[in-house]
Formats: sequence, structure tokens, C-alpha cells
Amino acid sequence: MKLDRTYTLAEISEIIGASFTGDENFPVTGINEIHMVENGDLTFVDHPKYYDKALSSKATTILINKQVTPPEGKAIIFSEKPFDDYMLLVRKFRPFIPATAMVSESAEIGEGTVIQPGVFVGHNARIGKNCIIHANVTIYDHTIIGDNVIIHSGSVLGADAFYFQKRENYTAKFESCGRVVIKNNVEIGSCCTIDRGVSGDTVVDEYTKFDNHIQIGHDTYIGKRCLFASAVIIAGVTRVEDDVILWGQVAVNKDLTIGKGAVLLGTSATDKSLEGNKVYFGAPAEEARKKWKELAMIKKLPEIIVKLDNLTKGDEKAK
Repeated sequence: MKLDRTYTLAEISEIIGASFTGDENFPVTGINEIHMVENGDLTFVDHPKYYDKALSSKATTILINKQVTPPEGKAIIFSEKPFDDYMLLVRKFRPFIPATAMVSESAEIGEGTVIQPGVFVGHNARIGKNCIIHANVTIYDHTIIGDNVIIHSGSVLGADAFYFQKRENYTAKFESCGRVVIKNNVEIGSCCTIDRGVSGDTVVDEYTKFDNHIQIGHDTYIGKRCLFASAVIIAGVTRVEDDVILWGQVAVNKDLTIGKGAVLLGTSATDKSLEGNKVYFGAPAEEARKKWKELAMIKKLPEIIVKLDNLTKGDEKAK
């Protein structure tokens, strides 16, 4: 998430009551978790396993629970509880503001766009030109929608990421400060849910079309001209490249890439990245022709077992 202005290292440290190492005027322009960071961002780390990853990342300010010398070009903020202090920053810079109307006064709605009865549009949301937003759609704060977009009834854009940290006696919520961004000429069916990024954007690119009952997880990118049939589920931080087709009830695990032009046939599921321009089937998904051959062989197993059993009995009689 980019901040509303550039803050100094001293200002950020003062907000959370922490000490720092580096120039007090060192600039902080955003806050992001580790997989989304860019130059100017602050990120946090609270486990030794990830210290090196955070310190060598693109982030230039590291909120950490260990006294370390900052790498060249970076600054350090020391905190005994980096996760908690990072959440404090999220609440500071992206606070929850209760709605007072079905369409927020701060929302921007383009010329020619139709907002049907019962639609909720949150604070600082932007909807482009010539869109149709059907009844009972919910568009959370800061969601960005392009031109010529159609969203059907009951869909929800911008709900929080499903992202939690297990503690000894409770589960801590990783509060979301990212956005949902829908590009031009996208169509979203009824009862779809698209979660906002934890700290970055969940993006659906141009000319992609969704059927009904589709779930898109946080910080996921869906490419151009994709087609998703009903009940597709995409987990967080996944990249689906251009021209991908996912048929009904396909499930894609987190942190994966589905290559350009790939097709996953109905009820398939994958826990690994898939190359583009191939057709896949099954759970776990494999190239369809290979999977169909395997299924054909499985159907022959009873016949093979009977033959083996008869051969064994014949051998015993021969003895």
C-alpha cells in the first residue's frame, strides 16, 4: 500500500514507539508484506527463518525484532513485536471508516454507469464509465473498477484477505490494507467474491469473464481474456496469465502460476504451477491425455487382478 505522502523514518518510529537505526529523514513511501514490497516500502519480519529474506528484499525499511546493522541503502526499526506494530501502521494509514450511505460521497462513478437498487459502494471506490452494477452488489472501500464492466447481483469485491497468524491461545488477524482492481471490459457473474490484497492489489485484467460463484483470493493476478466457469476457486498470491480457461469447480492452490493459454477441465485441482498452452485434467491436475490413459488403465485393474489370481492358482496346481 502506498502512503498518502512520504513519511520519515523518525515519523514512522514515533507512531509505533520504536527505536530506529538510520537517517531520521530516511523516506518511507509505502507499507507492504514481504512478497509485495517495492523500493521505498516498509516491511516487517518476526521470525529468524525470514530475517535474510526481509533484509535482502526490495523493502528499504525493515521492522524487525533483532538488533541488526542495516544493509546499505536501508533503515531498521527495532520492535519487540513487529507483527503487532505493523498492524498498528495498517490501522493508522487505512482505518476502517463506517459507512453512512449506500453509495459513499467519496466514491467516484463514471458517466453512463448504472447503479441498480441495493448496491453498496464504499469510501474512495472508483467506478469507470458505462458500467452496469446489478442489485445487491457490494463494493468495498478503495476498490477500483474500469470502464464497460458488468457485475451481477450478489457479488462482493474487496472483502478482507483470509490471512491469519496462529498464536498460542488465539488467532491473530492480518488486517488487509490492499485493494481490488478490475480493469476495463470485465464481466463478473452473480455471487462471486474477490478479496482485496493484504497490502497490494488483487487484479482482474481486461476482457476477462467470470461465471457465477467464483472465489479469488488476496493478492492474486488474473490476466487478460481469461474465462472462468462456475465455482472456480483461486487461492491467494497466485498468478493466472492471459487467455487461461478454467472450467467448472477448478481449484488452484496458493503461490502458483498458471501459464498463458492453459486450460483446466472441470473438477480439476492443482497444487503446482502449470505450463501454458496445454490442457490439464484431474486432481492433482496433469496433462489431460496422460491422465485419461491412467484412468483407462485403472479401469482395467480388476481384469488384470483376476488374470494374475488365475495364474497364481494355476502355478499352485502345477506344483
